[in-house]
Amino acid sequence: MGKFLEMEKDSQTGFKQHSPYFLDNARLDGVYRKKSRPFCIPLEFSEQNLFPEIRQSAPAFFKNHGIKWHDGHNGKPSNHLCSSQVFCVNFLFPFADKPDALKMLLEPVYPEISTMLPVEDGIFVSFEWIGERNYLGEKIARNGKRTRGANFTSADAVVVFERNDTKRQIVLIEWKYTEAYGFSPLKIASSGTDRTEIYRHLFDLDDCPVNKEILPSFEDLFYEPFYQFMRQQFLANEMEKAHEMGADLVSVLHIAPSINTDFQKITSPGLKELGSSAIEVWKKLQINPNKFVSVTTEELFGIISKQNPPEIAPWMEYISKRYPWLSKDS
Repeated sequence: MGKFLEMEKDSQTGFKQHSPYFLDNARLDGVYRKKSRPFCIPLEFSEQNLFPEIRQSAPAFFKNHGIKWHDGHNGKPSNHLCSSQVFCVNFLFPFADKPDALKMLLEPVYPEISTMLPVEDGIFVSFEWIGERNYLGEKIARNGKRTRGANFTSADAVVVFERNDTKRQIVLIEWKYTEAYGFSPLKIASSGTDRTEIYRHLFDLDDCPVNKEILPSFEDLFYEPFYQFMRQQFLANEMEKAHEMGADLVSVLHIAPSINTDFQKITSPGLKELGSSAIEVWKKLQINPNKFVSVTTEELFGIISKQNPPEIAPWMEYISKRYPWLSKDS
């Protein structure tokens, strides 16, 4: 368990107790994985884990698209205050109907943005994106349906924009919060499935986005977070070739707190010689460096803080109070 997660448990417990964003009964300890915990909300109030302005719209959107809440219950988000998915939704969903503010948020990262485009249902940010087709050849349930947010490679969020050169670009967003990973290999699943056989056909392609010349072996990617990075990059590559949503380019944007140093460990023994952090290693492994961009959550919040558009003032206040470490670099 990471040090940052332990710090956030204490911080979020204090936020729950002392901020004005919760009903009194929601301030009680919540049961999570069969144990009562102070950094959780009672299950019946778990929608209060969300920014007040999206407590109805976000669950309704997830329900309409069959999107799974991680550790959610009865169509509501997780009651764990340190949920990464909840943080992602709290940060990005308020921009879903505010394309101008969304452009302000992303333009310093992607200066070529001309116009934000809707993803689906007329909104400009969507979540748990798995692609319009099963590009990665992952196993589909007996009912023939794929589930966003569960059992398939899913980007935490997705945006689309038209560039100044008139090309259309999709950005798959990989969002991190308190994650910390161990050194256990993921090559063999608990079911006995060899995961390398699922994704090897993508690795063997001539246009594979991973630089095979410096990668010691394919198996070295089957450690978190590299296993996630690999699948996200494969998904982006296949979506681009299929021109999904009319896209000319599909890339990955990685967003994580710089304060969470636990995440930066290089967990794969074979990759330790390639860099000093997980992000540095993954950047080095890219054939096209423009297809993977990493920005800290603090930098992203600092970008929009400096712009300070009035339409997101309540969100700014909420986010800065709930995640006060975000103001470190703003």
